[in-house]
Amino acid sequence: MRATANIPQPRTPAPRTGEPWQDHGACRGVPSEKFFSPDNERGRARDRRVLAAKLVCARCPVLRPCRDHALRTAEPHGIWGGLDERERAELRARGTTPAAH
Repeated sequence: MRATANIPQPRTPAPRTGEPWQDHGACRGVPSEKFFSPDNERGRARDRRVLAAKLVCARCPVLRPCRDHALRTAEPHGIWGGLDERERAELRARGTTPAAH
């Protein structure tokens, strides 16, 4: 029996939502660490990671459903649909959230 190589599997921002749009995200294959802040991340390191994640989102064909999901579910962590936690909280506070479907 031949040994199987340890091939990394594509990753998407965790947690998986179970939504079919997520399989088409530009984030597929990008380490989730790009979208979610490690403990104690601050300042320029955070700014660089957030910008890199938003650049991935900017070319994403499913940006809108990803953003809508994060707003509808009040996702508390990470970059979703090109928005960080603070941006999503501001939109929710203004009542700018998509209708549930």
